[in-house]
Amino acid sequence: MTPERIRQILELVQAGDVDVGEAMERLATFPFEDLGFARIDHHRVLRQGFPEVVFCAGKTVDQVVEIGERIVASGATLLATRADDAMRQALKARLEGAVCNVMARTIVVPGEKPVEVQTAGTILVVAAGTSDLPVAEEAVVTAEVMGNSVERLYDVGVAGIHRLLASHEKIMAASVIVVVAGMEGALPSVVGGLVDVPVVAVPTSVGYGASFGGLAALLGMLNSCASGVTVVNIDNGFGAGAAANKINRVGSRA
Repeated sequence: MTPERIRQILELVQAGDVDVGEAMERLATFPFEDLGFARIDHHRVLRQGFPEVVFCAGKTVDQVVEIGERIVASGATLLATRADDAMRQALKARLEGAVCNVMARTIVVPGEKPVEVQTAGTILVVAAGTSDLPVAEEAVVTAEVMGNSVERLYDVGVAGIHRLLASHEKIMAASVIVVVAGMEGALPSVVGGLVDVPVVAVPTSVGYGASFGGLAALLGMLNSCASGVTVVNIDNGFGAGAAANKINRVGSRA
C-alpha cells in the first residue's frame, strides 16, 4: 500500500466520509499480506522508499503472477527480476502496462504514482564486455525504476582501455558509477582510480574455467588497489542498482 493511499484513507476518516470499520478493512493487508506461500511486505515502500521487489528465480509462474498482481493492486510499482520467458509472457498478459527487458530479465509495472526522489545526479552503468550486459541492464532497470537518471557505457573493458578513456567526460560527470565486469574483474579498479565519486563493482560469472563462475572477478574487486570501491555479489545487478540509488539519494540530501 502506497503512502498516498494510506493518507487518503486517513483524510477520509478525519472528514467523516469513512468510518473506522471501513478504514480498518481497507488497511487489512497493512503492513503485509499473507498468500500462504509468500508474505508481501506492503510496508516496505514506507520504510525504504520503494516497494518489495520480486526475485523470480525458484518461483513458479503462478506464484510470480499472484505476487505481482497483489503488488500492483496495492497501487505500488512492480519490479520483478530474473524472470524467464514464461513469467514475462504471463505477467504481460495479466498486468496492463507491463514492460519487459529481455536482456535484463526484468518486468516493470509502473505504480499509480511515478517514483519521485531527489537525487544528486546521474548514475553511470559501465560494462566491460558485451557478455556482461544482462547484469548491467539489470542494474540500469533497477536504478531507473527507483527514480534515477541513468546512462550506459558498454564494452569498455581493460583489453582496450582507450575505449574507456575516450568517454572520460561522461565518466567524470556521473555522481555514482556501477562497474560490471567478468574475467579478472580489473575494470572497477581502473574506474575507481579516475574518479572521486562512489564506485559499485559487480563481478559477473563471465569467463573461462579458472574464473570459477565469477569468483576470480569477485576476489579481484575485493582486492582493488583503488580506494573506496564497493563490491556486491556475483551477477547481482539488482543489488548494485539499488545501492547506487541509495547513494545518489543520500548525495542529494548532502
